[in-house]
Amino acid sequence: MSTHSNHPFHLVDYSPWPLTGAIGAMTTVSGLVSWFHQYNMTLFSLGMLITSLTMFQWWRDISREGTFQGLHTYQVSIGLRWGMILFIISEILFFVSFFWAFFHASLAPAIELGAMWPPTGIIPFNPFQIPLLNTAILLASGVTVTWAHHSLMEGNHSQTTQGLFFTVLLGIYFSILQGYEYMEASFTIADAVYGSTFYMATGFHGLHVLIGTTFLLICLLRHINNHFSKNHHFGFEAAAWYWHFVDVVWLFLYISIYWWGS
Repeated sequence: MSTHSNHPFHLVDYSPWPLTGAIGAMTTVSGLVSWFHQYNMTLFSLGMLITSLTMFQWWRDISREGTFQGLHTYQVSIGLRWGMILFIISEILFFVSFFWAFFHASLAPAIELGAMWPPTGIIPFNPFQIPLLNTAILLASGVTVTWAHHSLMEGNHSQTTQGLFFTVLLGIYFSILQGYEYMEASFTIADAVYGSTFYMATGFHGLHVLIGTTFLLICLLRHINNHFSKNHHFGFEAAAWYWHFVDVVWLFLYISIYWWGS
């Protein structure tokens, strides 16, 4: 399809990546079932490989369209911004469901739980140990990503690189600490409604941290390759919005589940 047109909109070319992405997602989920029930990771590994290759090639194509082909015009950028805003709103409602379940169970504990919260036999995490450290890490990462954003708008290439690097580093550090926390936990996802709501909420947040860290790492690589300018860097802005959303969700998780809920 020609890139020359008499309108500011981007009519995308035919692409195989939505199909391969769907196949990768289906294979990954089927592989998870196989892993959980038959302890076989072969199908899961294949699904992750297909999904990873799809992500790499799809993101590569979008980077080319926005950076080298000039297809992300002002009108297209407005559409992308609204798309990202609506996506984040949908993610907020996704987490609202977990908070709803947690407060529904904790505000009036059933007799089967010992009529107390946390339930009888559950030893919760100390909110002033790893959870507090993770809170400080995510707040610091919010500062560094904002530093990177302002540096980019001022045309300071080196400080943008430094800010993004430290943000990615803090995101990785958070994930390592959360993994350690899970290994040291005295309860599992099978331990009553407390275990279910705790691991669903914090686990999905951890997944979002991994996604956000990957998002920012791609932005760092693109920035090093001079894909962003002062006025044309929505790919980075979308990643920064997503990261701030992850930060805010963690604050609610820390206050409600780790601190109040313990």
